[in-house]
Amino acid sequence: MFLDHGFDGVRVAEIAQACGVSEKTVFNYFPTKESLILDLDEATMTALRTGLAIPGRCPVDAVLRVLSDELHGMTSWIAAQDDSGQAAAMIRRFRELIRSTPSLRAYHRDMTDRLIGVAAEALAKRTGMSPDDPEPQIAATALIGLWPIQFRSLGKHLKVVRAPEQVHKAVTADVRRAAELIEAGLASFKALGEPSTPLPATHSEPETGLPTR
Repeated sequence: MFLDHGFDGVRVAEIAQACGVSEKTVFNYFPTKESLILDLDEATMTALRTGLAIPGRCPVDAVLRVLSDELHGMTSWIAAQDDSGQAAAMIRRFRELIRSTPSLRAYHRDMTDRLIGVAAEALAKRTGMSPDDPEPQIAATALIGLWPIQFRSLGKHLKVVRAPEQVHKAVTADVRRAAELIEAGLASFKALGEPSTPLPATHSEPETGLPTR
């Protein structure tokens, strides 16, 4: 319904009627209209939290595993449809619906913030820091930034008629290219008790114009 009429063109009451339930029942499961379309899967948050907590595993690798599972689910769904081209077109339309609807974009940003919070908390526990410390915050922000990379890459490669396995391979390659840029920095993310290496001084002291003795 949303793809055919747009987000603002469909009322929750219409969705409830189509499902044969009351509007109140819909809101019992989905707190907002936006969550009918975008809802952060609890399984994703659990997988992210668990993967980042594994000692010795690079944080980038943990996130790539979660992203790979999500991508596999998407491409498997496309492959299972009678018309994979039509299925791919539906995903592209869904992506455009989010991009063109301000309230959905805002809800999507909130979902991203929740994922960053989960990642920062997991990384903080791993290192003995506070989730509000700058290191877990910047690391979490960089890691969760791989989600929009995968989302955009999927839309790009679905524009070309390809087999689902080819789409999976192409999107995975794009995500890994992005991951390589942050892997070196996050690989040095210290575990609890390990000494950190200070950054080299790169700025000289500002000139004050005062005479020296």
